[in-house]
Amino acid sequence: MTAIDFAAFIDQLAAVSGETILPFFRTSLGIDDKGPAGHFDPVTAADRAAEQAMRTLIRRTFPEHGIIGEEFGQERAEAEYVWVLDPIDGTKSFIAGMPVWGTLIALTRLGEPVFGLMNQPFTRELFSGDGLAAEYRGPAGKRKLRTRPCAGLSDAILFTTSPLLMDENDRATFRKVEERVKLSRYGGDCYAYCMLAAGHIDLVIETGLKPYDILPLIPILNGAGAIVTSWDGGPAGLGGAVVAASDPRVHAAALELLR
Repeated sequence: MTAIDFAAFIDQLAAVSGETILPFFRTSLGIDDKGPAGHFDPVTAADRAAEQAMRTLIRRTFPEHGIIGEEFGQERAEAEYVWVLDPIDGTKSFIAGMPVWGTLIALTRLGEPVFGLMNQPFTRELFSGDGLAAEYRGPAGKRKLRTRPCAGLSDAILFTTSPLLMDENDRATFRKVEERVKLSRYGGDCYAYCMLAAGHIDLVIETGLKPYDILPLIPILNGAGAIVTSWDGGPAGLGGAVVAASDPRVHAAALELLR
């Protein structure tokens, strides 16, 4: 079976998660802090309910598949096919009523992501990819995703969720790149990567990512023509410090400063 065999099912996962999450958005909801002291890491009933809904659908449809999720851990992580779920990437934006969050879903085969999707049910936008091509579906219709050319850092628009999420050393390294770009903006979480795939920005630099934060985005980014690696140029799928770029020239210039 190939990733395309699962495309309709991934749309079902997106639909059930969106239907679960939307009644919570922009309401008064309880917030738990699962972070260590001094590091606010919120989780809500919407996060947990959406992941449970997706897990239930996966177990019923593909009982032999594995699941890795942000809220409820691993099941059969050694299986050939494993689903990687982040029910709300951007929970801090979610609890603030800002629409720059999304549900991330990846399908991996033998540890490699073969299909990824980001669903933003509030704006009714879906970004998907299989590493070879990527697609947008939303109120404006359907279109292929493609990154834009960018000659160098001085022409680049850079996004990160927040430098405050970085440790002191990584923040100082990030600043070396930030000082060179045309425009630097903060916020976005998964939405920033999708804007890079859509050709609106040129560079996203993050640290402290978990696999479920980035694995679903890799097939979208690669399918749109982007380059995504760790700061040392290695694979990005394990998370940690990640850089995604629209153009090889921008990626090379950023990597030179980040290494």
